[in-house]
Amino acid sequence: MPNTHCPDWATALLNGFSQIFLQRHPLCGLLCLLAILLTAPALVGGALLGGVAGLLTAQRRGYAKADRQAGLFSYNGILLGLLLSLALPWSVLLPPLIIAAGGLSAMLTQQWLKRTQDPRCLPAYTAPFVGLAWLSMSFIPSLTPASPIEITISNLLAAHLSGLGQVMFLGHPAAGALITVGLLLADRRAAGWALFGSAAGLAWALLQHENPSALSGLGGYNPALVALALSQRHRQPWLPLAGILLAVMLTPGFTALDLPPLTAPFILACWLIQATGRAWRQASLDTAPCALRGNRPRLR
Repeated sequence: MPNTHCPDWATALLNGFSQIFLQRHPLCGLLCLLAILLTAPALVGGALLGGVAGLLTAQRRGYAKADRQAGLFSYNGILLGLLLSLALPWSVLLPPLIIAAGGLSAMLTQQWLKRTQDPRCLPAYTAPFVGLAWLSMSFIPSLTPASPIEITISNLLAAHLSGLGQVMFLGHPAAGALITVGLLLADRRAAGWALFGSAAGLAWALLQHENPSALSGLGGYNPALVALALSQRHRQPWLPLAGILLAVMLTPGFTALDLPPLTAPFILACWLIQATGRAWRQASLDTAPCALRGNRPRLR
């Protein structure tokens, strides 16, 4: 049902914020925007600029309106705007850089959508953001590492919520709380899995004695995203669990390659789980009796 109380462009932009967490829900997106505004107001301008740049690029180039309204051309731009605003001081060069990054992310997303129309194809997730961020970060200073934090019950609870906020570079637990409320409004099951993924990532990081990153929420955001993605596409609980384990095991590999992990472990874990599931189903069909395979459609 169309939203009669909100202009199309505003709905599309808010959906872009919610798509960071794999939802299409304007109110969830509004709470994500509010989380940035309340906990990191200096990043709001970059997030909005990146999202609008992606949306306007998609509109000017005539991309599908349904995809624009779903926020598919905005969320990578929002993440790029957040990252660039966090890594670079505001100057006359920063807005054009964010606009260019947001517009390019929309074009990359469109090319991915054109080539993956089959439901069995791997989704882009935040791949345009990660690729462009790695390219950008080769020319800009590294982000400041997390400071040591004392392990207490209150800090553990804060880190659990911060695992959701760190998806948008927000380390404040209030940001995670607002995002959790947004997810509950959009999909209570998804919210439960996201919180579980963040807790699992936190526990793993603590077991690996990575206290600074763990208690700042950096250990939880990739497992949270994996849990969100795989719990929506598959109803079997073991798939999100396997994805969470893969995400936490893949993260050190990016660090060893001197690449900031960003959301790359989430993307790669989801792709591996989905590709493995597809190969397993294909192998099952190939080994089925001929009588059961008789009506199988021929692949081109």
